[in-house]
Amino acid sequence: MNYIRRAVALGSFDGLHKGHKAVLACALSYGERGLVPCALLFASHPLLTLTGCAPEEILQSSVRDRLLYGMGVEEKFIDFTEVCAMSPDEFFEEILVKRLSAGAVCCGENYRFGSGGAGGVKELKALCEKNGVSLTVAPTVMFGGEPVSSTRIRFAVKQGDIPLANAMLGRPFCYEAVVKHGYRRGHLIGAPTINQYFDSGFIVPETGVYASSVVLGGREYAGVTNIGRRPSFENEDLRSETCILGFDGDLYGECVQVNLFEYIRGEIKFPDMDRLKAQISLDAEKAISIFDNRGDFDV
Repeated sequence: MNYIRRAVALGSFDGLHKGHKAVLACALSYGERGLVPCALLFASHPLLTLTGCAPEEILQSSVRDRLLYGMGVEEKFIDFTEVCAMSPDEFFEEILVKRLSAGAVCCGENYRFGSGGAGGVKELKALCEKNGVSLTVAPTVMFGGEPVSSTRIRFAVKQGDIPLANAMLGRPFCYEAVVKHGYRRGHLIGAPTINQYFDSGFIVPETGVYASSVVLGGREYAGVTNIGRRPSFENEDLRSETCILGFDGDLYGECVQVNLFEYIRGEIKFPDMDRLKAQISLDAEKAISIFDNRGDFDV
């Protein structure tokens, strides 16, 4: 029987931002020593257990799973209720050593573990030395003079500052959802769109129009995404509506990922369809320019 030893990355990984990726990179580096890179994930956010209210998600689990798989990182899940009362020593022994067969652990400089966050890097180092487990602590990743964090990214997304969010994520802020039937008004004005609804608990960006992209059939298309209630029409519900530029096809019922790049303008109530069509044309021109100059991202 093969005995699998792992390099376990520790952290929240609720956004897979640049700080999280630095920790994951440490775990991946142990692959050269025969250790399987692994991310220890909570089945639900710890604050949901502690306070009954979790922060809004900035990364859907389906997208996170796909990104980690692409990186070559194994996922292992635990329930926070199972470990919240454990001491640092118990967590290390029961979860890291016995359950995950950790040959190495990796974390950030501010990592806390054990009941009430009693353990930190100092305690983790002592436990690793005692048990013959390697430890790598990833330096804090900074941006704009402050540490990269999920809290900062949430604030940026809510403010519509997508370039800032993307800079800290190291990839475009994105979401995926099944394409739903709308009223087909887009077809009537020459700008067919896909309608999608946000998952409950997922962060909704500032309402307005964004430069975006969608990958279909291995090709990335520029897009114009409106997030909001479309004030030019009555009784509309909150949704994401994306016009995929240069694409003509039926996507109803398919799960499509939308990547956001930059806020173009706020929502406007237009007096007639001609004014709306003219603005859509202007939005498309700007979105294409932003798309063409978006830089290198993994989408």
